[in-house]
Amino acid sequence: MGSLVCALASWLDAKANRGQWLIRVEDIDQDRCRDHFSHLILDQLSRCGLNSDKEVVFQTRRQHLYDAMIKKLDQSLLLYHCGCSRTQILNAFKKKQEVINPTPPDTTLPRLIYPGTCRQAHTTSASSELDLVSKSKQKDFKKLSLRVKTSNEVLTWFDRRLGRGEQNIGLEVGDFIVKRADGPYSYQLCVVADDIDQCVTHVVRGEDLADNTPRQILLYQYLSTPQPSYLHVPLVKNKDGEKLSKQTLAPALELGSMNSILLTMKTAASYLGLKSFDDNGTSLQTHLDDWTHQWSRIYPLNAEKPGL
Repeated sequence: MGSLVCALASWLDAKANRGQWLIRVEDIDQDRCRDHFSHLILDQLSRCGLNSDKEVVFQTRRQHLYDAMIKKLDQSLLLYHCGCSRTQILNAFKKKQEVINPTPPDTTLPRLIYPGTCRQAHTTSASSELDLVSKSKQKDFKKLSLRVKTSNEVLTWFDRRLGRGEQNIGLEVGDFIVKRADGPYSYQLCVVADDIDQCVTHVVRGEDLADNTPRQILLYQYLSTPQPSYLHVPLVKNKDGEKLSKQTLAPALELGSMNSILLTMKTAASYLGLKSFDDNGTSLQTHLDDWTHQWSRIYPLNAEKPGL
């Protein structure tokens, strides 16, 4: 249900503003993604009346885009290799916290921030570093991750629902990974490369991804490319306040008959604050048209204040 709510929200936002709704299958992590899952998702969206206005894009077929983006960042000396393990990062972070605050009020650590351990050792581009390593060591060298440099400047943005946001990425996140040591590119890098390539102007997604926004905006700035507009919608949660997901054993959607599809879509719309007709005989398309009209009033593109 949570995924359907996000899909419906982004579809409504596109249709309310005479835009195009794009489906992108983010399957870059092949250890977790399988083709039959992708086909199931696309079939369910179609049965709910949500079809992509352009050809569906699969990240696994767009390696060249991510390679090109890495090359651009590297040419600007914004990348470096990192060999730190999670344990090493945690230990370095703890030591840094002890220096800043020797007597913390509790033992709860804030979000883990990369302390820049490997950054100091690299002053050339990541590709130049690799060229300098002997062939006997390159095999191990290529197992390192790639991080992008951040600064201590405060980055600000506006969310059409949540309002103004700000973050000092250097202090609150640290240099973040754009290519993992085990091979795949990071979510942050891929979505920015894809959005630029697909000319995406408006991003609508779940509120749990809101804290990814500043890192993605930073990449847009590094690439001298205008960032899209952002709207993060409320999450669907269970009775314990947890986001519905596979990890919380959320049930799959049941989309058997047309009545069950309509009921499921009405439920999804209700999570977005949208009202539905009481008449069960009303078609799904009529509901979609009415929800689109409601959406345009709640989340106008040029609003000075956030929506609901």
